[in-house]
Amino acid sequence: MNYITVLAQTIGETHTEIQQTVPIDFIWNQIATLHWLHAVLAVSFGVVYLLYGWRIFKVLAVIAFGLLGLFIGMKLGQRAGSQMWGGVIGLAALVALSIPLMKWAICVLGAVAGGMMTGSLWYACGLEQRYILAGVIIGMVAGGMISFIVFKAAVMLFTSLGGSAIMMVGVLSLLNSYEKISVPPTANIEHWAFSNTWFLPVALLAPTVIGIIVQNKLIKKSSDWEI
Repeated sequence: MNYITVLAQTIGETHTEIQQTVPIDFIWNQIATLHWLHAVLAVSFGVVYLLYGWRIFKVLAVIAFGLLGLFIGMKLGQRAGSQMWGGVIGLAALVALSIPLMKWAICVLGAVAGGMMTGSLWYACGLEQRYILAGVIIGMVAGGMISFIVFKAAVMLFTSLGGSAIMMVGVLSLLNSYEKISVPPTANIEHWAFSNTWFLPVALLAPTVIGIIVQNKLIKKSSDWEI
């Protein structure tokens, strides 16, 4: 009987881990703990990033790779005994690489954006979360191929998705803060985020699509835009 109980508990724990493949708790924690002033700044910067990121895409690419290098460096530095210096070295290394290899860096970001979009769609459709990596890889391959064939597509993909993510974190944070001070207090945004798999993906992808459409029109009208 004890063996059966242990087996049932193990299966239950495994099932819970599978169900939590997408870190909704972590994502919501970032939204819920954001100060209202930071949320306003996120919305403002996110809108500019979403619609006009193509104007400063090189700077945004360097920043993105710098942050990636910082994260990787801190993880490696923590094992080596100096998290701070590991972060500094990682940041400097990827910034230095991204500048001369700008087109490659943009294409990589376009591939990552494609993976995030298909991963979001996978989650929104309620498919098995344990296989979500398959959806992400498909999106990365498709996004990478499109980015290498049409370079402007990579720029529009990663700037629209990045701007949408920043903007929507701010918007959802402000809505959640408003619900807390309303009379009576409500928690609709939090409920939708945890109960409806489509809510967060739609909040991310809808502005992304709008951003791609608007950027495409603006780029076509801009004669001085350079790759």
